[in-house]
Amino acid sequence: MSTTENALNSADPVEGRRWIPRLRLPAAWRRPLAVVGMIIIAFWVVVMIFAPVIAPYDPLAQDSPRFLPPSPAHWFGTDGVGRDVLSRVIYGSQISIPIAIMLVALSLILGATVGAIAGYFGGSVDAVLMRIVDLFFAFPAIILAMAVAAALGPSLVNAVLAIVVVSWPAYARVTRSLVLGLRDSNFIAASRLIGASPVQTMGRDIGLNILGPIAVISTLELGNAILLLSGLSYLGLGAVPPTPEWGAMVSEGSRVFYNYWVALFPGLAILSVVLAFNFVGDSLRDALDPRTSRAVQAMEL
Repeated sequence: MSTTENALNSADPVEGRRWIPRLRLPAAWRRPLAVVGMIIIAFWVVVMIFAPVIAPYDPLAQDSPRFLPPSPAHWFGTDGVGRDVLSRVIYGSQISIPIAIMLVALSLILGATVGAIAGYFGGSVDAVLMRIVDLFFAFPAIILAMAVAAALGPSLVNAVLAIVVVSWPAYARVTRSLVLGLRDSNFIAASRLIGASPVQTMGRDIGLNILGPIAVISTLELGNAILLLSGLSYLGLGAVPPTPEWGAMVSEGSRVFYNYWVALFPGLAILSVVLAFNFVGDSLRDALDPRTSRAVQAMEL
């Protein structure tokens, strides 16, 4: 028997049992809120993928009595035209969650590009681009999104464009501040000296070093994207009937508030997803921040 095997066997107090190393998550991911957030997100991902199998009824079928309260036949009741609310909530996850991810991705690409250019080149380029960003920040996000969506017309595509318009400046400002802190570093100067182009420097040297904070803000913004999308649909500027979108369903239920189940369950779906992304975003921030990570580990000791 080799020396390594002897060491493994001697490390176990039970003779004859080989010690097997265990993989352990970082402390930030073992906290209760992080675990709850990941479980909720995993649940909705499964629901989103297997919606046709899980949903008990066609979300567009109007073959049930109107305003049935929750019952074993219809767990979430039915709406004003006899559609099963549970099925519509399940199918709504296929709209709200993927569109929110797409919104964040588009806003991140546009905002990070503008912010990286402004922070790297500085001078007049920085001044012009940041004044444009400040112009967008001068308007409340929901008001500007409403104006853009109303000008384009009610539809999910136009709602996506409206939300991207109001979301990208936040990424631009954060990315600019991160790039400003790195552009005068020694490794950036060395990259320039060996002939790297600005695109190579920003993409390879700077991009990898700002990936952590950008991932944190993107995760946190997923919840805001769902809220903005639901808000526009609630106001009639997003999804149009009979699309099973959570915000539009809450809007339908608000007109018949005494039938509480029509708005309650899609509202709870929005609440759960937004909270889950916020929990995961906070945990990701704690995991990537060395000072916070050490503090969390010290609390567990």
